[in-house]
Amino acid sequence: MFKRILIANRGEIACRVIKTARRMGIETVAVFSDADKDALHVEMADTAVHIGPPPAAQSYLVIEKIVAACKATGAEAVHPGYGFLSEREAFAAALAEAGIVFIGPNVRAIAAMGDKIESKKAAAQAGVSTVPGFLGIIEDDAHAVRIAEEIGYPVMIKASAGGGGKGMRIAYDRSEVAEGFNRSKSEAKSAFGDDRVFIEKFIVDPRHVEIQVLGDKHGNVIHLGERECSIQRRNQKVVEEAPSPLLDAETREKMGTQAVALAKAVGYDSAGTVEFVAGQDKSFYFLEMNTRLQVEHPVTELITGVDLVEQMIRVAAGEPLQLKQSDIRISGWAVESRVYAEDPSRNFLPSIGRIVRFRAPVERNGTAFDPVTVRVDTGVYEGGEISLYYDPLIAKLITHADTRIAAIDAQARALDSFYVEGIRHNIPFLATLMQHERWRAGRLSTRFIAEEWPDGFHPLPATGDRAKIMAAVAAVMEFQTTERKRKISGQMKHPHVPGDRRRIVLVGDQEVELEVEREGNGIDVHFIEDGKRGRKRYTESTWKPGEALWLGVIDDEPIAVQVRDIPNGHLMTHHGIEVKVYVYKPWEAFAVRLMPEKAKSDTGKRVLCPMPGLVISVEVTAGQEIKAGETLAVIEAMKMENVLRAERDGTVAKVHAKKGDSLPVDAVILEFA
Repeated sequence: MFKRILIANRGEIACRVIKTARRMGIETVAVFSDADKDALHVEMADTAVHIGPPPAAQSYLVIEKIVAACKATGAEAVHPGYGFLSEREAFAAALAEAGIVFIGPNVRAIAAMGDKIESKKAAAQAGVSTVPGFLGIIEDDAHAVRIAEEIGYPVMIKASAGGGGKGMRIAYDRSEVAEGFNRSKSEAKSAFGDDRVFIEKFIVDPRHVEIQVLGDKHGNVIHLGERECSIQRRNQKVVEEAPSPLLDAETREKMGTQAVALAKAVGYDSAGTVEFVAGQDKSFYFLEMNTRLQVEHPVTELITGVDLVEQMIRVAAGEPLQLKQSDIRISGWAVESRVYAEDPSRNFLPSIGRIVRFRAPVERNGTAFDPVTVRVDTGVYEGGEISLYYDPLIAKLITHADTRIAAIDAQARALDSFYVEGIRHNIPFLATLMQHERWRAGRLSTRFIAEEWPDGFHPLPATGDRAKIMAAVAAVMEFQTTERKRKISGQMKHPHVPGDRRRIVLVGDQEVELEVEREGNGIDVHFIEDGKRGRKRYTESTWKPGEALWLGVIDDEPIAVQVRDIPNGHLMTHHGIEVKVYVYKPWEAFAVRLMPEKAKSDTGKRVLCPMPGLVISVEVTAGQEIKAGETLAVIEAMKMENVLRAERDGTVAKVHAKKGDSLPVDAVILEFA
């Protein structure tokens, strides 16, 4: 077994690999750019080596620097994680030439499967179901249009060397093919140094199902069941689960058999994933093979009990698999949510900056008495920064339980207690999703987000019982804070005033009237209906004034509510609801009702930068007449190109930005007359 390995990656996956290596008694070496000098993976590793400036092309993607770091530290092997160099044939070859072991598949398998075009040819030869498409060289956008019309719309334009949704576009007509082809080539060149793309038929209402395979250097290959990754935005996975609610035992066996056949055909000898696009009728077609560890690998680990990182290390060291196909048993259900630094209410645009507060849910392993497991894989910490240069992943939250609904409910509770402040994040969206009827029923497709939120995501309104729960929590917090203040010495004795416990709680635009009073270790909340006491809810919590998370029970229901102080009230988040909550005495509420609302400023004539990013191009000039839908500018952020289009007809009055400018969020790009 290896004594020391280097992790050629950063963030949560570097931390994930370090944890397993530490458990196996293996020393670890981290590499870091200038942007990551204070990163968590650097702190966790036994040794760390600086490899260059923040841009990945000058640090994490430079093969020579990784090899030099191995030689300088005596690392015997390299785990590439995912992304960066993980599927680069040249990287594995360079390590082999330097006498360093690559903790991943052999060079031949990477060459065969790492290229999306060649992998489809290999899959067809191995008898795997494939999607109709064109895998040859596409000369230009006119050629792309001709191919798309021969295949039939809609089509998928995809980077041959791509991954993570980059260099990928779906086109429904010839104009979208032309633009999508050019954007895909540009993104592919920037992200992977390879601008080749291919076109294939896009399956309408598809589902994304993948099979985890594991092979060794002795010819043994097994699969560990499937994962479903259909909840996506911009072709990038957001929520994954295992097993899939779509598959039955027969389909699972067929899909697993084909995945193993493909892996054996290319001599695969590590952990890898064979991805399929599946129809609602359980038909399936080969999509691609990822010759690396997947972001979503934890859900497979939790339903099988197999540590995939450990298996990769053991296989790389030459050990034969100790697992047979008959040993693999699927137990329970696992759900993973990717917590991203992005703003879901602004079309999931990236958010960067310092993490002012970071409180992840408490991790725990399931027991016979409480079978729920909660796992958090992260590479960030309180006070750290989300950088412009890398993927905006904050953490992965994984829950496991006996059933799918139990795993979803555990995920919902954990998301409610996942507190991040300082940057925008997608936790409100994830929490909303966990309550969504269609998601809970397992009626999924890769267009789920676009179909369910066609006008963009907006936090759920505070209504019904959830509004009352948030009102109760706010009133209880105010009650506890007042109790604490009254214990300060030197105060006059507080007289009993009839009705002193009555409060009007404003939850968004909804008023909730209630009374609160101490009851043993807890606090009773009486809701006032028609001027009289109605339903009583008993609350109990360990919350103390100033804490950002209210954890407790209301009657028998465990409740977690995030609390951020705002002037005279709180910004509260619970179950996907984000709302301002104010607690008033009756006479205060009367006065508040008479106060006029402050008018919001009009920004309708300005186009603002939706995220911090680099201006790739400005497509208009001052005085130009614009029609709705026309491209105004292209902004690059987190390795993705974002096209800004005109929402309505108009005339450009002034252009403030130019190609190459680095803009902060909400910077003015141009103004309309």
